[in-house]
Amino acid sequence: MTAAQQQVGSVGLNIGIFVAFVLVTLVFVYRASRSNRTASDYYAAGRSFTGSQNGIAISGDYLSAASFLGIAGAIAVNGYDGFLYSIGFLVAWLVALLLVAELLRNTGKFTMGDVLSFRMRQRPVRAAAATSTLVVSFFYLLAQMAGAGGLIALLLQIPNSNRLGQSIVIGVVGVLMIVYVLVGGMKGTTYVQIIKAGLLVVGAAVMTAWVLGKYGLNFSALLGAAVDASPKGEALLAPGLQYTNKLDFISLGLALVLGTAGLPHILMRFYTVPTAKEARNSVVWAIWLIGIFYLFTLVLGYGAAALVGPEAIAAAPGGVNSAAPLLAFRLGGEVLLGLISAIAFATILAVVAGLTITASASFAHDVYANLIKKGEARPQDEVRVARMTALVVGVVAIVGGILVNGINVAFLVALAFAVAASANLPTLLYSLFWKRFNTMGALFSIYGGLASCVLLIVFSPVVSGPKSVILPNGGFDFFPLENPGIVSIPLSFLLGIVGTFVGRRERFNAEKFAEMEVRSLTGAGAEKAVSH
Repeated sequence: MTAAQQQVGSVGLNIGIFVAFVLVTLVFVYRASRSNRTASDYYAAGRSFTGSQNGIAISGDYLSAASFLGIAGAIAVNGYDGFLYSIGFLVAWLVALLLVAELLRNTGKFTMGDVLSFRMRQRPVRAAAATSTLVVSFFYLLAQMAGAGGLIALLLQIPNSNRLGQSIVIGVVGVLMIVYVLVGGMKGTTYVQIIKAGLLVVGAAVMTAWVLGKYGLNFSALLGAAVDASPKGEALLAPGLQYTNKLDFISLGLALVLGTAGLPHILMRFYTVPTAKEARNSVVWAIWLIGIFYLFTLVLGYGAAALVGPEAIAAAPGGVNSAAPLLAFRLGGEVLLGLISAIAFATILAVVAGLTITASASFAHDVYANLIKKGEARPQDEVRVARMTALVVGVVAIVGGILVNGINVAFLVALAFAVAASANLPTLLYSLFWKRFNTMGALFSIYGGLASCVLLIVFSPVVSGPKSVILPNGGFDFFPLENPGIVSIPLSFLLGIVGTFVGRRERFNAEKFAEMEVRSLTGAGAEKAVSH
């Protein structure tokens, strides 16, 4: 390694930019917290955001560490195969727009459990929805914490061999995340996401223009330079570098495309707008911003390959997740590195805050308020339980992040997408569109999809295979694919059908289904509903 690779940027400058950003965002979070008077304020920001504001916040929630750090690194090292993440993450929004966004906003109140239990037995379905939400949020949090560990390790020059130092960094990120959620609730988190989305798109645009400018705005010249700098040569432009198994490639694509419509922290964002029309506007804004950003990742990834080199990226603290910060350092030195890294850090903080508030809201609203208190909990008690849950979720996320530190964050997020697509999406679609779907079908679909997906991940090469950083010598990688989506997603749809026939003795409530259908399609009866 060269001296430049051993020492990237100035530690003092990096820390200064980080502290400045954290202080500024904490001011916004604190100001927002003063208007948190009800459960609706804490969970759904009082449904006070416009479609454009919510769309920017959704893009801030969705463009996670995987999008900025993980995809750039995946493209830099694996070329074409890495870009599949960008394509999958973007196309997934069409599924969310067409099938769930507006219907979910009209039918629910705060959480996914509201929708699933609308015409079924409340207690078992809410318990299943809360379990699924917590597990999906946990997998997604792992990715963000791993990204935070790699990013700050690079900036503070903590080598990969110093696991204790990197673990302390992950702990600090987790504590900050908890503070954002406890103080600001959904409104404070939304403001952070709006700020972060603007910074991320602008920062990525500047770096993209800078990289292309170095090659005379000729993308072909950039690709040629990336091929020359990579030991893999022309293979960087063709499929098959990372996914030699075609089934694994298809499985990953399925998880990415179907996962977004089942992500609880994305679904919960649709409750922060006052009308179904604003929910649709939210998705349109989000698609534009996310689509533009993912075009930037192609240039950033190949730019990192050409200007930094895959070997230097792999050797840096944080490994493959360091590609974008290293590219920033190569382009603009210490100042650009500090700014881009602060944006990446903001990305992680905003996403983990959104995930934590979703997980804590699901437990407090679905389990505490509706199961334990049987719908008679006081709003202030519900919010208090949500805040306590956020503390627990934060601690669990810190421990999990330490365990997976070093794994590509885009890959970890793909696992979260697989769990969301397996456990949540089939049940949501059946609940909204299948008249005869019942409680047993929902339980079969959620628990079956969740269990099969998590078990296949445990017995996959991700956990105990030779390339794993968790248990590299575990030897129980019986399932050959790295992403289980191709098995667990169809299985969950099938189990929903089987469970519905098993539980067919349950009385079909035609009135409740008709109410749900009218409400989901028109918005009549929804919170803050308006007539047109």
